[in-house]
Amino acid sequence: MKIKQFEYEPLSHFSYAIISDGKMALVDPERNPQQYYKYAEENDAKIVAVFETHPHADFVSSHLQIHNETGATLYCSVKTGADYPHVSFDDGDKVKMGNTTFRAINTPGHSPDSVTIVATEENKTALFTGDTLFVGDVGRPDLREKAGHMKAKREELAKMMYDTIQNKFTDLPDTAYVYPAHGAGSLCGKGMSEDASSSTLGNERIGNWAFKKQTEEQFVNHLLVSQPFIPHYFGYNVDINKNGAKNLRTALGGISFKLDVEKAENDALIIDIRDEEDFKKNHLPGSINIMATSDTSKFETWLGSIVRPDEKFHLVVDSIENAEKILHRTAKIGYEANVKTVFTLGSASFEKSAAFNLEDFKKNTEKYTIVDIRNESEVSEGKFFDKAIAIPLHQLREKAEEIPTDKPIVVHCAGGYRSAAGSSILEKELKIEKVYDLSDDVEDFK
Repeated sequence: MKIKQFEYEPLSHFSYAIISDGKMALVDPERNPQQYYKYAEENDAKIVAVFETHPHADFVSSHLQIHNETGATLYCSVKTGADYPHVSFDDGDKVKMGNTTFRAINTPGHSPDSVTIVATEENKTALFTGDTLFVGDVGRPDLREKAGHMKAKREELAKMMYDTIQNKFTDLPDTAYVYPAHGAGSLCGKGMSEDASSSTLGNERIGNWAFKKQTEEQFVNHLLVSQPFIPHYFGYNVDINKNGAKNLRTALGGISFKLDVEKAENDALIIDIRDEEDFKKNHLPGSINIMATSDTSKFETWLGSIVRPDEKFHLVVDSIENAEKILHRTAKIGYEANVKTVFTLGSASFEKSAAFNLEDFKKNTEKYTIVDIRNESEVSEGKFFDKAIAIPLHQLREKAEEIPTDKPIVVHCAGGYRSAAGSSILEKELKIEKVYDLSDDVEDFK
């Protein structure tokens, strides 16, 4: 049994390939299946199975495309209510692939339909735990109150998670490898290890808070407190994954490119992915600056947190050669269906953001309205400015009118990335010029 972990860093997502005797199975594959096809080719293996631990909320899976292109059998819990061709895979079900046996354990808690995939070959055991068991944590229980085939309240799911951790892994050895679907940085949990992408069940039994001796009430209270915010797109992705996503190439094929746009489009939102400095020098009126300037930036998360699944938008890129890459990133969360066009600004001049006098701000902070767009959990640990108005970035479009406009506005986050988006949102929503981005100068005020 050969196991390969694939990581998509912006979403802290792990997917897996398991090879045995020339056959390959996948667990929780991401939207673009090409890397799995390449790996199968490199190992002279045939993809015969895809296991979905649950319908994911934070990314779109390629399971249906893989089925259509390779003939692989899709496996998921009957509780998923899947609308794609599949074989149900629940407690007691087993699948043999080469010399490896896969069996299912129903492990509800993160969702009612979560399963853990147990793969065994000779004396080796591997657990593909999805969003149930992470390294150092367990999955959040508050994402299925309004989405999916089976809905459940967070308290109910938290109790299910307690039962899962207490009872569902007891017959498995300490030496069993634990391969989760996410690592630190994912919004599917709150306390994942930043040091490891996999673990063993023995290590989790020792170091994971969820395995410590505690009452159900203590467990539930700990699990429910201080969970991260829920982006707009999470419920949307659950439904896409339940139905099965469109073929990626087909989905992207109908999106048009425009070079050197000459006027502002007003029929949809405008999402500008360029670096904040380029954006401030020249951008279309009403644009929102969600930077995708590095391969590790959280572009997908913030796109799906700021833009709702029912909103259409145009994408502004720095160069048309980057358009395909940005569209692929947009498709990770199923938002390619929302894109009307992709275009560049060329040499045309539009709007500039107001120049910020940092020294004046340092000397006279009382002359400014300061907006703190960090998440609630971050603000609870302490403000950088006592009189700052705290509105998390994912709520800023809806709550912009709560911000007074009698003074210049300064927007800050924790490190500078989010404040570029926040300041552009307020510039758009409040229609005033004096909105400033503190950017990474926020470090001077911590």
